[in-house]
Order: sequence, then structure tokens, then C-alpha cells
Amino acid sequence: MRKLLVYLKDYKKESLLGPLFKLLEASFELFVPLVIARIVDTGISGEDYGFVWKMGGVLLLLAAIGLVCSVTAQYFAAKAATGFATSLRHLLFSHIQSLSYTEMDKLGTAAMITRMTSDINQVQSGVNLVLRLFLRSPFIVFGAMIMAFTIDVKAAFIFVVTIPLLSVVVFGIMLISIPLYKKVQAGLDRVLGRTRENLTGVRVIRAFNREDEELEAFTEENQGLTRMQMFVGRFSACMNPVTYIIVNAATVVLIRTGAVRVDSGILTQGQVIALVNYMSQILVELVKLANLIITVTKAFACADRIAGVLEMKSSLPQGEEEADTRTAARIQEQDTEKRIGEKRADGGAYIRFKQVDFSYKDAGADALTDIDFAVEKGQTVGIIGGTGSGKTTLVHLLPRFYDVSAGEVLLDGKNVREYPLAALRSKIGIVMQKSVLFHGTVRENLRWGIVDEENEPRGTSPAEDARMWEALEIAQAKEFVEKKEGGLDFEIEQGGKNLSGGQRQRMSIARAVVRRPEILILDDSASALGFATDAALRRAIRNASEDMTVFIVSQRAASIMYADKILVLDDGKIVGQGTHQELLKSCEVYQEIYYSQFEKEESHIGQE
Repeated sequence: MRKLLVYLKDYKKESLLGPLFKLLEASFELFVPLVIARIVDTGISGEDYGFVWKMGGVLLLLAAIGLVCSVTAQYFAAKAATGFATSLRHLLFSHIQSLSYTEMDKLGTAAMITRMTSDINQVQSGVNLVLRLFLRSPFIVFGAMIMAFTIDVKAAFIFVVTIPLLSVVVFGIMLISIPLYKKVQAGLDRVLGRTRENLTGVRVIRAFNREDEELEAFTEENQGLTRMQMFVGRFSACMNPVTYIIVNAATVVLIRTGAVRVDSGILTQGQVIALVNYMSQILVELVKLANLIITVTKAFACADRIAGVLEMKSSLPQGEEEADTRTAARIQEQDTEKRIGEKRADGGAYIRFKQVDFSYKDAGADALTDIDFAVEKGQTVGIIGGTGSGKTTLVHLLPRFYDVSAGEVLLDGKNVREYPLAALRSKIGIVMQKSVLFHGTVRENLRWGIVDEENEPRGTSPAEDARMWEALEIAQAKEFVEKKEGGLDFEIEQGGKNLSGGQRQRMSIARAVVRRPEILILDDSASALGFATDAALRRAIRNASEDMTVFIVSQRAASIMYADKILVLDDGKIVGQGTHQELLKSCEVYQEIYYSQFEKEESHIGQE
């Protein structure tokens, strides 16, 4: 929690004024029992009702001042807590964006959502209550004890015994509760993960008629979380009754002691009432403190989870030049001769994989082994292989979604690790296996492809629209977008739910093409397209730019057979590379894939 409180630095004034006004409120509250004692001893005993009214006015004045101080403190505390949570949420989101796929795979989407929402909300509540009550409650407790000493030392010793006893109960329960609340939040992660999985895959669940099984699994997870919450809740709930018992027992002893001393003439009735009021104040504040402790306990558990994410370092170190563009220019200039030499050595290769090995974190075996090939600028490269052969993994190494375990990946003669990530990925347009579209218009989705480029038109300029229509035409999406109401302003639902699978794929391809990348990666992105549309797409991409290097990952032999170079993967290894004709003669794996599809593809093409 202490590591996160640094983000309160922009709210130092509010963090100071909030507790300060609460202490002012508490100070006025401590005078109330003394005023009541004066009313009883002087006004009521002496039948001086004018004095009673006068002291009643003083009580109203103290109440009014306390109310103003309380509202002011609440304002500053809420402002600081909300601002703190906002800053923390921005920081956490930014940090998650900087993590590599490896860390995201380890954390899981459900856990990251919990950190961003539930955990930060708990920490915000904790900060709010701490600013309001953390100083006020102890101040009232110890202030009441000191005020009791000013009335009668012997009676005040009851406070001296009661307060430490209460502290042991409160802080003992807190220390035991903190690890339990961590388990509760972990259970919430599991329930959220199950919920997200079911909502995302609801169509698959219904298609396989698995509603009852999934409902049972969700119920089991949810009941596990409920049992844990009830256990922790029962334990924390012991705080209030135990504190009530201790304080009420102390009040009984106090009244008994006060009665004896009043009978002896040492104390007045008003002073005994004042002592009882101070004990009641302690009770009220300790109840508040107990609730504060419960909230702070949850906040500490959540803060530790948030801090754990913030302390997680990306496994993809940035190039030196990421921090300073002038440094980047200098390094690039110094490396020019070296890169030219490397390009000559590689036969003028634009992209070069040199004996690359790769394994996922904590995986038992390498996903890729001894990957070695070169690609010239403007070439089209087809990548084919069976399911799980490493096709997607291979193309993910180029934009550095993952880093190689051994070997190196060179782009234009320079190791991709030396590029700033933003600069590297600005050269690449990629279409993932799963088409992901965002809620918004067609225009807003396509603008993702050009938003980071400089000197490009913004808004709804004719130049930008022309560029978008060009990309849609290349992606074979122009026809269906024109038919949609509003054209480029047609509203796409979250995830593209109001588009067909083929339309989503073509929109994703258009988003990648619109940025006019040097390298275009199509990762099995035409699986929902018909053979004729797929062929037209490949022709349009080939004609769009002679300088664009294209990687086509596919399980269809027809999609890659006209590529300049075809890589055949099997169990993470390249078992063949060359043209279609060369591989048909020399590569058994390619022959098996091609001849298993050939007749089907021919019949489909004939039908179209």
C-alpha cells in the first residue's frame, strides 16, 4: 500500500486538509461532555434555566462548526481518493499496455480486469476512509481518555485498561483478516474468469448444448467464493460485538465507580455523566475504527495485488533509442555500414531469421527450433503447416510480441530488439487469427491504422476518406460497406457482432492495409472468405504495392501456392522452403497438405 501512496503526491493539499478538518471536528466534539456536565451541575441542579438555554446554544454552535468541518473534510478526502484512484487506474492501464504477451498470458485477462476495477475501487475506499477516520478516531479515543483524567484520575484508569484491550482485539482481527481477504480477491479472479469465458463463448456453449454443465461449474466457483467471503465476514463481524462487550463492561464499572465517588462527594453527577459520554464516544469511534480496519484490510490486500502487477517487468526490453529520438538517429547512422555489410552477407535480405529458437514461458519444449530463412523486400511469403506447427508463433516474433530464446531476427539488417517498439510496429500491419473490431464507426475502426502516423490528414477530410476506400477496396470490403447505411459512418457493434465472419475479416484486413505498411502479415485471416474472394484479395494486395513484403499464414494450399517463397512448418521446424513447384517435388509434408486439399479446392473454384 505504501508503494501506491506515492500517487497521492498531486493531492498533497487535499490529503492534509481532509484529516486537519476532521481533527478540528473531533476537537469541538470533545468539549460536548464538559458542556453537558455544566448544564447538569449548574443549570439543572441550581434550577438556572437561563444558563441551560445558554449552554444549549453553545452545543448548537459546536454542532454547526463540527458539521462544517465534517463536510469540508469529506470534500477534500473524496477529491484526494478519487484523484488517486484515477491516477492509479491510468498508470495501471498504461503499464499493462507496456507488458509483453508473455506477462499478459501469465496474468490472464480476468485478473487484469479485476485489478483495474474491483481492486482499485477497494483501494479508493480505503484511502477515503483513512483520510477521514484514521487520525480522527484515535484522536477521539485518546482525547477522551485525557479529558477523563482532567475530571477524575481514578475513574480515568478505567479508560487506560479499556483502550489497550480494545486495540488488541481490533488489530488482532486485522492481522488475521488481511491474508484471508487476499484469498477472497483471488476467488473473485476465478469467478470473473469463468464469467468472461462463458459470456465470450456463449454461442459455442449453446451450440454444444453445454448450458447445464457450465452453469454447474459457475455455481461451484461462485459458491466457493461465497463460502470464503462468509468465513472472512463472520470473523471480521466478531469485531463489533467484542468491542461492544468490552466498552459496555467498562461503562458498568465506570458508573459503579462514579456512583461511589459521587456518594463520597469527590465527583458531581454532571462529571459522572461527562465520563460516561466520553466512554460512549470511545465506543462510537471504535466501531468506526473497526469498519475502517475492515475496509483498510481489503484495501491492503488489493493494493498488494495492484503493486504486484506494477512491479512486473516486461520481458521485451526496449531499444536504447526508445528514450531519445536523437540517440536513435545517431545509432542508426553509426550502424549504417554494419547493416549494409550484413545485408550483403545475407544476399540483400530485407528480413532474416538466423537459427531462431523460441519457447513460451514455463513451456516444456521449444515451440520453434532452428528457424532460418531470408526474405527480400517486396516478396510474398506463404507459411503453411499443420495445427500447432508454430506458424502464428513465427510471425509474432517479427513485431516482437515475443522475443526469441536463441538466434536473432533481423529487419533491414538490424536486430529487431534494437528498434523502438513503436518504430518497429509502425512498419508492420498485422491481421490476427481472430478478427477484433471495436465499437464505433467503420471510419473510427480504420483510423486505428493511421492514427500514429505524422503528416496525415485527420477528421473526415476527403484525402483520408479516399485512403480508407482504397484500403476497403483492396480488402474486398468496399462493396458491403457501401451498402451499409452511412457507409464509413456505419456503426459497428462491440466485437463486430453486427457483421458476418467474412466481413469482420475483411474489415480487419482493411485496417492493416490502410496504414500502408512495409510489411503486411495475414495470420490465417482469410479462413472465412470464399476461394474467389480470397484470390481477389491476394491479387489486390500484390498490385497495391510492389515494395510491400507480405506474409500469408494459411492452412489452405491455394492461398499460398503463388507466393514467391513458401515455408513449410512441422512441429516447430522448417521442413521445406521454396516455391510451390519446388516443394511439390521435394517436401513430403507439403505434398500431403496439398493433395489432401487439391480436389476440394478445385471443386469449390469450379462452383464459384
